[in-house]
Order: sequence, then C-alpha cells, then structure tokens
Amino acid sequence: MLLEEDHQGPHLNGQHLRPESLMMSYGYNPEWSEMAVKAPIYQTSTFVFKNAEEGKAFFELAYGLREKGAEEQMGLIYSRLNNPDLEILENRLRFWDGAEDAAVFASGMAAISTMLLALLKPGDVVLHSEPIYGGSDYYIKNILPKFGIKSIGFQANMTAQEVEKLLDESGLAGNLAMVYLETPANPTNHLVDIEACAQLAQKHSTPDKKVLVAVDNTFLGPLFSHPLKHGADLLIYSATKYIGGHSDLIAGACLGSMELMKSVKGMRTFMGSMASPWTGWMLMRSLETLKIRMECQARGAEEVAHYLKNHPKVERIYYLGDLQDNPAQQAIYEKQCLSAGSMISFDIRGGEKEAFTFLNHLRLIKLAVSLGGTESLAEHPASMTHSDIAPVDRAHMGIGENMVRISVGVEHPQDIINDMEQAFAKVQ
Repeated sequence: MLLEEDHQGPHLNGQHLRPESLMMSYGYNPEWSEMAVKAPIYQTSTFVFKNAEEGKAFFELAYGLREKGAEEQMGLIYSRLNNPDLEILENRLRFWDGAEDAAVFASGMAAISTMLLALLKPGDVVLHSEPIYGGSDYYIKNILPKFGIKSIGFQANMTAQEVEKLLDESGLAGNLAMVYLETPANPTNHLVDIEACAQLAQKHSTPDKKVLVAVDNTFLGPLFSHPLKHGADLLIYSATKYIGGHSDLIAGACLGSMELMKSVKGMRTFMGSMASPWTGWMLMRSLETLKIRMECQARGAEEVAHYLKNHPKVERIYYLGDLQDNPAQQAIYEKQCLSAGSMISFDIRGGEKEAFTFLNHLRLIKLAVSLGGTESLAEHPASMTHSDIAPVDRAHMGIGENMVRISVGVEHPQDIINDMEQAFAKVQ
C-alpha cells in the first residue's frame, strides 16, 4: 500500500515521514518487479514504447516541446535521459535538503561542470570562496575563462563587508551571475556565511537576471547542513563521499528548484554526464545508512579532535567543534551547521618532512585522498588534493606544507587515536 503524499512529502497518519525513513522504499513499488522488496538494477540502454503516439508524447516532454499535462507523467525513453534507478534515487535524495528536484551525475566534477555550463554564459562573473576543492578551483580559474566566464576569489573567513568591497573594487560587479561557495572550506574548515552571500546575490540581481548562489555541501553532507534553508539556490555534492560512503563508487549530485534543475538536467542530457544505473542502485543502498554512518563518524571525530588539540606535536587544529576562539566563525556555525562533522585538519610542528613521516607510519588509517567513507583516511593537501593551486595562493588560503587532513571513519575512535599516537612517535 502506497503512502499518502502532499506538497511537503509522504505522510502516515497525518505525520510527515523523516528522510531516514523514506530512504528505504520511497518512489518504488514492489509490483514493478515481481514484488522484490528492493528496486532492481535497470541495466538497460533503452525502453519500449506501447505505441508510436506514446513515444512522440515522451519526446515532446523530454525536449521541452510542450508543457506537461496536470496528470501526465514523463515516461522512460533512454538511459541517457532517464532511468528508473536514477529517478528513484533522485526522488529520495532531495528529502534530506528539502529540495524540489535532484540530478545525479557520474562524478562530483561532472555535477559541478554541468551545473556551471548550464547556468552561466560568456561575459558572466563567478564570485567564489577560497579554498575550494582543487578540481573545482582549476575548473573555475582555467576552464571557464575559455568560455568567456571570469571569476573573483575571496577568502572563506572574510566578512560580508570585505567580500562586498572586493567585488566592488573588481569593476565586475555588474556582470555577477553566481556566488559559488564551499562551506566548510576544503581543507581548512573555514565557514562561509551562506545567508550573507544570498543577501549579496539578491542585491546584485535585477528583474532580468537573478544572481544565483550555489553551495558545495560535500563536507557536512545532507545531514549536518542544509544551505537551501539559508538562501542558497543550488546544492552540489560529491556523492562519492558521505552519500556513497563506502569508497566503492564515483558520483555527484546537484539539487535545487524545479526551474533551475530543468536547465541542469537538460545540459546533463546533452553532455552525457549522468550516473549509471549500477551507481544509482549502489547510492540507494548507501542512503539507507547515511544517518547512522555520519552520526557515528561525527562522534568519533569529536574524540580524535580532542586528542589532537592536546598533542605536543600539533601546532593547530581546524575542526568545527573547536571555534570558541573565533566568535565570528562560531556564530556562523551555530546558524547553519547541525554538527561539527568528521573532517579534521591539523598543522604538525615542522613542515612537509614531518607531515610525510607521520603519514608514512599510519597503519589503521589509510593514506589516500577522498573522504566520507567508512574507513579513516589521511592525506597531505598541499602536495595532493590541492597541489594544482599555485604555492603562493595555497599559502594565502592557509594550506601549509605541514597540514594533514583526516577523514574520520566508523572505526572505534580509540583505535584511530592509538594509530596516530604510534605515527607521531616516529616524528622527530
């Protein structure tokens, strides 16, 4: 028996169901597949039409040749346009953030590049926070200019007034089309005030052009931060990370209003950047445990951060649960974050040599890039994930040669701490 639903989502006995409950079965009817309790993998390239008239009607909707009727449903055509696994997944994913629509991609960078190309045009300017993921930084600064799109970077911990001044002094404020944020920043965990950026975007919008706010929410995932509630228009995820959460797939996601996502999905169709049915099926599996995984990782990170903060070989830690000495950042955290999450960076006393010695002697924690998986991972941002950023820019962003980034997994936190302790012992 299917759940009743209204504009706010499915409900049971008048009570709307929470996202973690909807992850198990929403959008799938067992009658579609021999009463299987889980959706199968629809591993097919194309779908059969009942008749030619139906095929015509589906294509008219797919290519925007006419508006959809009140009771009309978009039918299945071809897995580059739509596929049951992706449609079920996208319908579930949007509940975490309260989005109207979602699109899943072959990678996080596929989601970012498709979204940017769908919504920007030559002459536009992107105002973006720094630091951001190295791939995003490269794409914005080196690829978008080839399409006539310029960018202006601002430090993640700047005040709203400082960002406004920077934009005004650039002489490009009249061409502002998007504010692109990554908060918390990767890898410094600096927070950007989403609400303040939304107000800036609104100030520079006109009746003919709305300046959009897009937020990469990968670090806190769908559980601990909901940027759409603070004025963002679009969300981006590397779904490889917490959403996938097992280090066994590559995927990305973009979420927002039906109007904006229509443009994003249209560009996805012609770029061919959608995820595969198999990846969609695996992500559906992962969504079922998203809440318990992220909560477990956050609890473990709190213990690990306390250990690092008091270690004599640690110069400084970057952790959202330790902002008491920075009232401005603490205020943003209290406004837009529900947890400190499980990402910790720290500066080891010394430089690259000491950082490498520590990393090379870890045994339980894996030396690898990425984050958000069930296993704990450690890496060296300056020479790995952010190595394509100019050294002078890295230094300005606070990414030093002695910085180590840790993604805390679901292992027992004391075992993680013990592994760190023996690795620190090797650092002279």
